[in-house]
Amino acid sequence: MSRRWCRKLEVAILSFVGFTGFLFLLQNNDNGPVLKEVIDTSRTIPPIQDNPPNPPKAIAECRENVSVANISGFVGLPDHIKDFLRYKHCKEFPLLLDMPDKCGGPDKSYNVFLLLAIKSSPGNYERREIIRKTWGQERMYAGVQIRRIFLSGGVANPRDARKLNQLLKIEAEENGDILQWGFHDSFFNLTLKQVLFHSWMEARCPGVRFVFNGDDDVFANTDNIIHYLLDVPGAGDEHLFVGQLITNVGPIREKWSKYYVPEQVTTSKSYPPYCGGGGLLMSGYTLRTIYKESLGIELFPIDDVYLGMCLQKAGLAPSSHMGIRTVGVRVPSSRLESFDPCYYKELLLVHRFVPYEMLVMWRAIHQRNLICGKRIEVYQPF
Repeated sequence: MSRRWCRKLEVAILSFVGFTGFLFLLQNNDNGPVLKEVIDTSRTIPPIQDNPPNPPKAIAECRENVSVANISGFVGLPDHIKDFLRYKHCKEFPLLLDMPDKCGGPDKSYNVFLLLAIKSSPGNYERREIIRKTWGQERMYAGVQIRRIFLSGGVANPRDARKLNQLLKIEAEENGDILQWGFHDSFFNLTLKQVLFHSWMEARCPGVRFVFNGDDDVFANTDNIIHYLLDVPGAGDEHLFVGQLITNVGPIREKWSKYYVPEQVTTSKSYPPYCGGGGLLMSGYTLRTIYKESLGIELFPIDDVYLGMCLQKAGLAPSSHMGIRTVGVRVPSSRLESFDPCYYKELLLVHRFVPYEMLVMWRAIHQRNLICGKRIEVYQPF
């Protein structure tokens, strides 16, 4: 048989096999996809969750309350106070970045002894990074678990918003510690941030024992905080709300002040007792109580005062702790160095520090050879 004849026979056979296979595919296509026959059933494929736990809640856009323009004296108010009055009824905003497993889920959140909830504006990247490396480390200490979360909003400028939102997303992916809501992060919106955090806690971490609530420019000695909380009765199931106690004060009526609150916001001349918002500690019981009371109290522009209002409505009182210094540390003499680790070693919290000071002080108070105080020996003459 010639080579040419062999090639013709080979082509004919291949054509017949191909045509037969094509007819087979057409026949099977009537009964369902061919791929269905070749699925490897030996592999374990995770089931698709038709109803994922805690699906995101649809939040309607909050509209401006235009009627506040009729309030006497409204026209002469600063713009940020006008905005507060227009939108103070808004208590729900979309959660842009969520950490649903921060506490191990609602059922296991009781394993978290201390949650560090730190208020931080989007642009404060350096502060967040230093806190992660120092007092805000997620770790086990003295047999209990410490977890960390940063609370943030957004920025008004669209160009900055795109960049900073991307920054927060990167931080969330790398560190798993960012909560961001879709409202403008500003001083007068700190109360809104506080209320949204309490709502998040109720859904994600209801069993947490204790919460540190503070700003990103404080220096906290979390070692001392843990030792203090371990001696608190009730393991978080009883009332605790401690900080630097502030009493017998009322609204500041001077327009130049950062804390200016006009009569259009409140006619009251006094505030309930409260703790400075730079840093405070509360039990899980108290946090849940504040959340419930906040549902019936309209927002107030000063966040720490608002917490005092919620406590007052619940019949609870804030307490003072001498180890929490939200107005800084006062040294006994101007000749002494205030940035001395011996002044901070026994404290719980000091406000305020710039980022590099946090790192320097954290390392300093953990030096094994740190000696505080002077030894004086008196020699008796022979």
